[in-house]
Amino acid sequence: AAPAPAATGERVLASPRAHTLAKEKGYGEISALRIVGTGPGGRIIAQDVLDYDPSSAPAPVAVAETTTAAAAPAAAAAAAPAPLPEPVKGPGYTDYSLPTSAMELASRLHTSKQNVPHYYLSIDLSLDSLMELRSSLNSTMKLDENDGGISVNDLLMKAAASAMKTVPAANASWMENFIRVYDSVDINVVVGNGSSLYAPVIRDAGRRGLKALSDDVAAATAVVEGEEGSDPTTVPGFGDVGTFTMVNLGMFGVKSAAPIIREPQACALALGVIENRIVPNDDVESEEIYKESVMMTATLSCDHRVVDGAVGAQWLSAFKNHVENPVTLLL
Repeated sequence: AAPAPAATGERVLASPRAHTLAKEKGYGEISALRIVGTGPGGRIIAQDVLDYDPSSAPAPVAVAETTTAAAAPAAAAAAAPAPLPEPVKGPGYTDYSLPTSAMELASRLHTSKQNVPHYYLSIDLSLDSLMELRSSLNSTMKLDENDGGISVNDLLMKAAASAMKTVPAANASWMENFIRVYDSVDINVVVGNGSSLYAPVIRDAGRRGLKALSDDVAAATAVVEGEEGSDPTTVPGFGDVGTFTMVNLGMFGVKSAAPIIREPQACALALGVIENRIVPNDDVESEEIYKESVMMTATLSCDHRVVDGAVGAQWLSAFKNHVENPVTLLL
């Protein structure tokens, strides 16, 4: 038997396209509808929304009326994250429960990997000029002891947003029968790890200054590292999907990675470890054949339905240009 439709306002599992269709058809949020999902595990898919007839939808379950004073504490309790059950030990193994947010993320990534025709492009970046610019910018700001100033990751995020302005075709989504290109570059930046992995969205990264972006990332990181038992998904921006995702695995010593694209986005960027490498010397006046340079490898995952190989290569070339000529990030 099909799973019962969700109660009004309850969080439901639905594909990104289903959410979009519900809004385009004027139904509003999918959680407010009485739709029975026919996808895996009762997931609501696009066809379910297309087949939905509001006039024949099941009537909502009647609930007893309560006073406003009594409802307020109940709503607050419902918003608070329920504590996870204790780990369960078995013969030779231990089972650990997952929070709802982690299960939803796993479901989305699983669906994306199945639906999206991924391909991957990698490029090596010289960070010498970027590191100099960062040092110069931070030296001009009055930073307190708890403010690390603008980070390398902040500059790389700005470079990614600038590359989207150069190649806007990558800042897009596959919508089944058309491609949607976005005006604003909204970047999901992956922070945390394990079951505390989140990707808050940094809005309008292409048009905002470096310090404003840096402050947003610092605030998001502070939320993830905040009070134990708090739920970052209740913070504005933490449950939103932007137009592009960026993840930095350099802190773990990873040289390169091929990230899963998060639907409905068309691209995801993974950044590797920053390291000193011996590279050919491009200084024609130097007698040295090789030189030491601060380098990083970046890998772009692309949805081939939206971003073909030529567009993906153009985006990486633009990203490399902004990283290696970082004064362009100030324009």
